[in-house]
Amino acid sequence: MQLLRFGPAGKEKPGVAIDGQHYDVSPLGEDYDEKFFGTGGLERLKGFVERNKPSLDKVPAGARIGSPIARPSKIVCIGLNYADHAKESGAKIPEEPILFMKSTTSLVGPNDDVMIPKNSVKTDWEVELAVIIGAKASYVSEADAMKHVAGYCLHNDVSEREFQLERGGTWDKGKGCDTFAPLGPYVVTPDEIKDINNVRLWLSVNGKMMQDGSTSDLIFKVPFLISYLSQFMTLLPGDVISTGTPKGVGLGFNPPIYLKPGDVMELGIDGMGVSKQKVVAWKA
Repeated sequence: MQLLRFGPAGKEKPGVAIDGQHYDVSPLGEDYDEKFFGTGGLERLKGFVERNKPSLDKVPAGARIGSPIARPSKIVCIGLNYADHAKESGAKIPEEPILFMKSTTSLVGPNDDVMIPKNSVKTDWEVELAVIIGAKASYVSEADAMKHVAGYCLHNDVSEREFQLERGGTWDKGKGCDTFAPLGPYVVTPDEIKDINNVRLWLSVNGKMMQDGSTSDLIFKVPFLISYLSQFMTLLPGDVISTGTPKGVGLGFNPPIYLKPGDVMELGIDGMGVSKQKVVAWKA
């Protein structure tokens, strides 16, 4: 299945995509949140769609597409998880995953504007595969890790490099600004992806291809990451794990290239759809 949410920000309704058409499943009476994923919601949704498919309303043409999940308890990210990205960043390949968090208030829809933060001059892009947790995970083994996956998403891990790298402390301050986590358009269930360790992901800026990689190059694969993270924190249904970005970020160019108002980012992952964000100046 392909799950989506549509409607004005803060008032999204749940939907599904079937053969490229979006349908409203709000009569199910559930949103795509922790309770939904943690209590067998995917199976209830599947049954609801099978019973009601002929009578489902289509999502209105032009409707805004929101984040495909409601605000999660946390967005956990992995840094430097592609060797080529570590090299372009001037960093050593990590011996263990590098962890940081994005604020849940950074979450926006896949085609919403990305706002450059106040006083920012080094806002950057990062296309990433995101994993959506489907069942509570605490101290899980790598062998059992995939039992805890609800699905996968396209994610742009927008980053402010000065805040992240030049202001001291952790990376989080450059990662969690408002609009810095465009997610979606879909949560794609695992049965729809033949091999999660071999999917293409890409990103362009103003029509120029900047990133073009594959999850086959991940240093730490999805099952390991779930197991590893669960040793340090409980992962709850609906939580997001963003798995890292391949080479081609603005920081890696000489001289670096950073986003400015009016720029347009387009990105995609095979089988998970495409998103597009316009960059706008900070506004209160």
